[in-house]
Amino acid sequence: MLTEKKRVMSKKLFVGSLSWDTNDEGLRNAFGVHGEISEAVVITDRDTGRSRGFGFVTFDDDEAADKAVAALNGTELDGRTIRVDVAQAKQRSGGGGGGGYGGSRW
Repeated sequence: MLTEKKRVMSKKLFVGSLSWDTNDEGLRNAFGVHGEISEAVVITDRDTGRSRGFGFVTFDDDEAADKAVAALNGTELDGRTIRVDVAQAKQRSGGGGGGGYGGSRW
């Protein structure tokens, strides 16, 4: 008899429209009530260190992530209505770009 093992994967959520005052800990606290979080990070500008107004929360369990999206999307965090959705994989460009020599060969 084969036993089935439930596969648990992590799911990353995008959190937009964050207050400039929201930090990693605040994000973790807001989302942590919905399940185990492996990472919560507010993205900051590399030059100024100021929040860019969005972040990512990674849940250890897909189901908990889905519940968090349903519960928190459109709610208020630190005085701002946040947008919560499943993060999309960043599209990699084909690189280079060159190729266009311009002009005609004739």
